[in-house]
Amino acid sequence: MYGKKMIKANFHTHTTWCDGKDTPEAVIQSAIKKGFSAIGFSSHAMLPENLLDWVLVPGKAEAYADEIRFLAKKYSDKIKVYCGVEADYVPGGATPDRSTYISIKPDYIIGSVHFVKAPDGSSVAVDLSPEDLLKGIEEHFSGSVEAYIRSYFAQEREMVTNFDFDIVGHPDLVRKFNLKSPYFDENSPWYIEELVKTADAIAESGKIVEVNTGAISRGWLDDAYPSLAFRDLLRERGVKFILNSDAHTADAIDCAFDRFNSSEEWINFHNFAPLKH
Repeated sequence: MYGKKMIKANFHTHTTWCDGKDTPEAVIQSAIKKGFSAIGFSSHAMLPENLLDWVLVPGKAEAYADEIRFLAKKYSDKIKVYCGVEADYVPGGATPDRSTYISIKPDYIIGSVHFVKAPDGSSVAVDLSPEDLLKGIEEHFSGSVEAYIRSYFAQEREMVTNFDFDIVGHPDLVRKFNLKSPYFDENSPWYIEELVKTADAIAESGKIVEVNTGAISRGWLDDAYPSLAFRDLLRERGVKFILNSDAHTADAIDCAFDRFNSSEEWINFHNFAPLKH
């Protein structure tokens, strides 16, 4: 557990297999130098539908898993290495379900929403840039930020309720640009209502939520996903957390971990049930 003994592990890690900057082996070597006990890889994946050319697709997914498991054996005397995916949910397309990824038998799956399905069938990217986001809201949600954010959280609730995966990834990713390019009030009653409904759905699903420091390492936020208010709602409902960095470079695998290491609610890799499968 994080805290006094500070067992270091991260299960949200991106590499050159998707949009990361470093190879898996470089990440493993960095993890060893930083005193990690475990490192888990989670390449972006969108099966069966693929909206991007740099995420895992059939064939590439199997090659990715082969490399991670080769490296797991190579470094087995120094660190535990796990093969996971960050699988997107796009209604009518990509699904973060264990059955979808059976060909690579991932050690764990992070389920995430990066694209919100609009009423006209378009997919609006959540986190590419503030400009792209506002353009998508204007063109596909009639300019209604509230409609867009409510759709995002509805999609999150569909995901946690209907699919077999382990970790809920950055469940309030819509906050990413809200510090530097504010576009909604996080204290609005309608927004709090969405957080409450989503916290209820996650608690009912029994899934783990990551406390994700990725927006800190990339300079967008000064706090993790989910927000403190959202974390409190989840904690009140008995939801457990796992600390992840969402690293896209080898050096960022423990970004801001020192700020979040005193919680008694982290699930460490020894008690992370998917790794016991």
